[in-house]
Amino acid sequence: MEFNNRTDTTEFLLLGLSDDPEVQAILFGLFLFLYLVTFLGNLLIILTISSDSRLHTPMYFLLSNLSLADICISSSTVPKMLLNIQTRDQRISYTGCLTQAFFVLNFAGLENCLLSAMAYDRYVAICHPLRYTVIMNSHFCTLLVLLSLIISVVIALLLSLMVLQLTFCTNVEIPHFFCELSQIIKLACSDTFIDEIFIYIATLLFGGIPFFGIFLSYTKIVASVFKIPSGQGRYKAFSTCGSHLSVVSLFYGTGLGVYFSSAVTESPRKTAVASVMYSTVTQMLNPFIYSLRNRDIKEAWRKLTTMMASAL
Repeated sequence: MEFNNRTDTTEFLLLGLSDDPEVQAILFGLFLFLYLVTFLGNLLIILTISSDSRLHTPMYFLLSNLSLADICISSSTVPKMLLNIQTRDQRISYTGCLTQAFFVLNFAGLENCLLSAMAYDRYVAICHPLRYTVIMNSHFCTLLVLLSLIISVVIALLLSLMVLQLTFCTNVEIPHFFCELSQIIKLACSDTFIDEIFIYIATLLFGGIPFFGIFLSYTKIVASVFKIPSGQGRYKAFSTCGSHLSVVSLFYGTGLGVYFSSAVTESPRKTAVASVMYSTVTQMLNPFIYSLRNRDIKEAWRKLTTMMASAL
């Protein structure tokens, strides 16, 4: 099918990770498993936190919102990929592609901001423990989440709307399993210099500022912890940050992996494979990281399963 410009472009083609039917069958089973584990694992975190009054604290409130963001970002990409494989139809509408790009940007940005908010929570808990309940009150925590959501929506909307100004030619094949903004822009026939500059600026601000906030929080946390005289006290303080540090390392590590992969290879398919870690696997691992390293979550899970078993 031939397309001349944006007004004629009614759909794109998502090429996915492989053209081989046998590989696609394996990918279908793998991604279905990843999605179910991601959805159920994060949903279990949310239900556990909401059902146990002992977990109604700022840290777990932010964690439940992070789990919700994980569910949403996976739901923005994986179901469409599974549908395409099952129906053997690679098409996605122009509107659907822009909508998917918006939601991916939005929820990835929200996750980024929430990780920064969680780092600030740990900073206040360790460096200002006597003022923790005053600073991290319920109104402030709600404001942090709402502000993170508003910033994410605005940035994602601005970046997505840029595509409306572009014109597309005959090549409408996206070498990815979801509509990634950078891949869409590469298909444009019109000048994309301003769009690319805007993306770099938005990435620098949207990704750099939260990361700097996390780095600054942990710099002050480390300085404060080393002032604790006992080794047991230092270990206890650091242990409260272990799960969050693991998630931060996974989130930014996989993000940098995708960036360097796209920089060193000219194969879009290899970049798409690398982005699976960033857009899918990270969201699946987050519940395991917090549950395996957190005694409160384990106890709340046991309490929840006992209640469910008695109800049945």
